[in-house]
Amino acid sequence: MSDVAVPLPICPGDVLEDGGRGVRFEVRVGGRPTPAFVIRYDGRVYGYLNQCAHVPMELDWSEGQFFETGGLYLMCATHGATYEPDTGLCVGGPCRGGALQAVRVEEQPAAAPGEATTVVWWPDTYIEAPAAASS
Repeated sequence: MSDVAVPLPICPGDVLEDGGRGVRFEVRVGGRPTPAFVIRYDGRVYGYLNQCAHVPMELDWSEGQFFETGGLYLMCATHGATYEPDTGLCVGGPCRGGALQAVRVEEQPAAAPGEATTVVWWPDTYIEAPAAASS
């Protein structure tokens, strides 16, 4: 196994709109499958584990719905904790002062003119790639 991390694709960049629906993907933490997500805010992409800092429950109201109605904060559907989308810091609710666990994501340039950018994530020693599907 190589120690060199390579980015793994999540989605085309044009599916993410500022303050809009996010895209879920799976990672492994401690060997266990763990949900993560990526969103766009203020023109940039941000990724986090899909676990509230209060109680490790998934944040989204429905598939990919992480922002509150104003599109300014991420909000936990269970207890209403609110998070800054660019830092993951909890600014309201039961986990005030806590934070979401960031996942390293970036938006890579389009391969050719007219094509979409690609949003990727980088596994590390804590947040690993999901197990390969067996054939």
